[in-house]
Amino acid sequence: MFLRNYWYVAAWDREVVRKKLMRRTLLGEPVVLFRREDGTPAALEDRCCHRHAPLSAGKLLGDNIECPYHGFTYDPTGQCIRIPGQSAIPPAARVRSYPVVARNRWIWIWMGDPALADPSKIEDFHWLDDPAWAADGELLHLEGNYVLLVENLLDLSHLTFIHPTTLGTDAIAETPMKHERNGSRVKVTRWIMDRPPPPFFQRAGGLVDNIDRWQIIEFAPPAFVKLDVGGAIAGTGAIDGNRSKGITMRNMNAITPETETTTHYFWAQAHNFRTNDPTITRLLVDQVHTAFNEDLAIIKLQQQNILTRPDAPRIDMNHDAGGVQARRIIDQLLAEEQAATRRPVAAE
Repeated sequence: MFLRNYWYVAAWDREVVRKKLMRRTLLGEPVVLFRREDGTPAALEDRCCHRHAPLSAGKLLGDNIECPYHGFTYDPTGQCIRIPGQSAIPPAARVRSYPVVARNRWIWIWMGDPALADPSKIEDFHWLDDPAWAADGELLHLEGNYVLLVENLLDLSHLTFIHPTTLGTDAIAETPMKHERNGSRVKVTRWIMDRPPPPFFQRAGGLVDNIDRWQIIEFAPPAFVKLDVGGAIAGTGAIDGNRSKGITMRNMNAITPETETTTHYFWAQAHNFRTNDPTITRLLVDQVHTAFNEDLAIIKLQQQNILTRPDAPRIDMNHDAGGVQARRIIDQLLAEEQAATRRPVAAE
């Protein structure tokens, strides 16, 4: 039950290196990622068509992969080009090839109909390599369904309780937020006015006195969440657009399902202040890393409870509005995609 006709992040660009094969399960499917000799990334189904051995355990021969079991060799299109001991290659001897694109330090993959794979529809994460920003991030593994993480990121009232030593203050959960839906996108906005800064802001931006703090969160399918967060000295006009007396950061989240109950969590933190100081970038990434591991721990427990009783009712509160809308969008798009691919039953 995954949206397939969308671009997903398959790996950080630094993960896929020349002359090596890398296996990763994406949307429940085994995929082998590698680079051609010219450095461009490629991806094939990680399952030999002969006896289903994983190609990722084989050899990369130039641009081609040799199966470790019986030596079937595949080119980057997935076509078998060699079978030891015979010259004739059956037309069906091939594996699936996936469209891939390297962009913004991530390698993107299209798991659906390859005819629909339009690179112009890749979600914008330009902050990752924009020279006006400094950024870094990592891949985390979540033992939970990907939608639970989407909901987590769209409801930051949990910062008060899960992240009191890094991102949270008492004011967050008590401050109302507003949400808006525009087609398949959701935007959540919260302003926390004239309140003490969290420890994270004190360490990163030197903000000690009261600040006006913003949290502007945007969701886009299948599972992207981008946060525009920061704070400025209280009363200096940040809410009207003047952020010069504070700090601005972008938190970027590309969430790729591994299975129904596990998730690849690609995230990064970018900042547009003190961009030439790598210690600030490291500080920001380390602080967010600590906070996100706290999130993964509670979501893991949440998932375990859900598995014991999947039909247990849920009660929503005001802070859930963004997450509820995101879940509805995903459900709606899933229904539409499945209806579009469902074959009509032939008349008897």
